[in-house]
Amino acid sequence: MQDQVDCFIAEWQRERPELDSTPIGLIGRIARLEQHLSRELARVFSQFGLQRGEFDVLASLRRSGAPYQRSPTALFNTLMLSSGAMTNRLDRLAARGLIERIPDPHDRRSLLVQLTAQGLDLINQAVEAHLANERRLIASLSADQHSQLAELLRTWLLDLEQAQP
Repeated sequence: MQDQVDCFIAEWQRERPELDSTPIGLIGRIARLEQHLSRELARVFSQFGLQRGEFDVLASLRRSGAPYQRSPTALFNTLMLSSGAMTNRLDRLAARGLIERIPDPHDRRSLLVQLTAQGLDLINQAVEAHLANERRLIASLSADQHSQLAELLRTWLLDLEQAQP
């Protein structure tokens, strides 16, 4: 069975047979998968009134453990965002009562971002639905394929991230 990427590769091989179009098979499929996955993830996040970036902030706070707080810098580094994008997300989440900014007891000049009770309840529900959705999205792969793919992607990601300045 062929997918759309196979068609792209065949066209390049016909038009430019001297080029090695092998990378299209990987990069093209990952790009197309990302489009499908983003759409499916957004569908679940929207059920909770969240955008993906807002989910990411709440999930980062939830993963930190009680009392579910991080500094804005730690959130910024965890989520790889610009400071402006982070501020906008935090403002939206605070306006909805899902997070609050509290004084840092170790540094009077700083604030911490903390989940509210409402935010904790929402992210606990959202993460359950999110993981169920992710399980559905990978259900066509066997457990061995999950492990193999995870290891290959980890190797590739580590290589790319170590190459960045």
